[in-house]
Amino acid sequence: MSNKKSASKPPLDCFKAYDVRGKVPDQLDKDLARRIGQAYALHISPKKVAIGYDIRLSSPAIKEGLAEGLLSSGVDVADIGLCGTEEVYFAAFHLEVDGGIMITASHNPADYNGMKFVRENAIPISGDTGLFEIAALAAQNRSRDAVHRGSMERVDIRPDFIDHILGYVDPKALRPMKLVINAGNGCAGPIMDLLEKRLPFTFIKLQHEPDGSFPNGVPNPLLPENRNITARAVVEHRADMGIAWDGDFDRCFLFDEKGTFIEGYYIVGLLAEAMLERSPGAKIIHDPRLIWNTCEMVTKAGGVPIMSKSGHTFMKETMRAENAAYGGEMSAHHFFRDFSYSDSGMIPWLLVCEILSRSGQKLSELVTGRMEAFPVSGEINSRVSDPDAVIEKIESVFGHGGADKDYTDGLSVSTSEYRFNVRKSNTEPVLRLNVETRENRRLLEEITARLLELIRN
Repeated sequence: MSNKKSASKPPLDCFKAYDVRGKVPDQLDKDLARRIGQAYALHISPKKVAIGYDIRLSSPAIKEGLAEGLLSSGVDVADIGLCGTEEVYFAAFHLEVDGGIMITASHNPADYNGMKFVRENAIPISGDTGLFEIAALAAQNRSRDAVHRGSMERVDIRPDFIDHILGYVDPKALRPMKLVINAGNGCAGPIMDLLEKRLPFTFIKLQHEPDGSFPNGVPNPLLPENRNITARAVVEHRADMGIAWDGDFDRCFLFDEKGTFIEGYYIVGLLAEAMLERSPGAKIIHDPRLIWNTCEMVTKAGGVPIMSKSGHTFMKETMRAENAAYGGEMSAHHFFRDFSYSDSGMIPWLLVCEILSRSGQKLSELVTGRMEAFPVSGEINSRVSDPDAVIEKIESVFGHGGADKDYTDGLSVSTSEYRFNVRKSNTEPVLRLNVETRENRRLLEEITARLLELIRN
C-alpha cells in the first residue's frame, strides 16, 4: 500500500496530517472557518455538503463561519446539527451530497476545536489527498465566483443512522444485559438514548449529558485517570460490560465484567472473526503496531490479513483498494466496508454484545486467553530530539541475526519470540513503541526495557 510522504508543511498551523485542529481563537476562529469553507468549495467543487458539529462551546460559531464560506461559494449545505463524526460520514454516503465536514477536536482540551473532511461517499481528505491544498487556499483567502448563493437546510439523519448501525447485528439474538456507558459528556449520549429504546439492555449512564465545558475532564478514555470511573461502576453494578467513548465517539473502549480495560488490539481479533462469519474468506486490514494475535485469529477464521500503514486515511485507502470487509487499529478505530469503509464507535460494541449473547461467554473469557498468548507492552510514548537517529540506532542493535524487518510504518522487527514496532508521531517529536511476545511476559518486559533504554538515552 502507499507509503508516499506527506506534502510539505501547510501554511496554517491548525492544519495537521489528517485534519484541522487548533486552539480557539488563536489558531482557529469563525473567520478562518469561513475561509476554510471557501477553500473547500474551490478545491472540491461540490454542489452540496453535509456539516455537523460536536459539543464544544466554540462549535456553533465555527459552524456559522464554515457554512457562510460554503454558502457564499454557491454550495448548498445539509446541516445535520450536533452529532458524532461517524454521523457526518454516514450523511456523506447516505445523502445525495458531494462531501462532509465535521467540526470537532475529538479528545483535545476544551479550548480546542477543529474539522475533519471527506469527499463523496465519505472518502477522507488528508495532507496527501488535498487537505494542504485547502490550507493554502484558505491562507490566501481565495474563493470561487458563485452565480447564486447556496441554501442551507436542517436534515435529521438520526432515524436512518440508527437503522443502519442496528443492521450490523441481529436484534433477536441479543440477550438482556447490563451495560455501563460513559459518554464523557461528549456526543454519544443522545445516540445511546435512541438505541436504548430498541435494545434489550439496561444502561448505567455516566457523564451522559453533552457538555462542552467538559466538567469531568477531557473525554479521552485512553488516559488511565479517565478509566477508573467506568471500571468502578462495572464492578459496583455487576455489569456485563463497560463502554466509554471519546468526545466525537468515533472510538469506543471496552471494559470486561471485572472492570478490566481491554486493549483495542484484542478487540480487533474479535470483530474480525465476527465479520468473517458474514463474509467468509474476506480480507481484513490491520495496522503494523501489533499484529500476531490479529493475524492468527483472522487466518484461523479463513480470512486474509493485510497490513496497512497506521492512520485512518491510510486504513480506509487500503480497505477500498482491497475491498476488505473490516479493518481495525489497536488505537480503537474500527472500519467497516458497509459503512463506506469508515470508522465507527457504535458498531463495534454492538457486535461485541452479539458475540457475548450468542456465545454465552463473558468478555473476559473471550479475551484473557488471547492476552496470555500474545502479551503486549501497550503503546509507550517517548519525547526525543532526533527520532530518525533513534530509529536508526534501534535497527543497528536489533535488526540483525535473522530478524525480519518491515518499514510499512516506522520500523518493525520480528523474531520467533518477540516483535516490536517503533514509529514517529505525525505532529510532535515523539516515538511510539509497541512490543509483543508469544506467551512470555518476562521477555516482554526485558525487550521493552532494552528498547526504552535506547530510546531515552
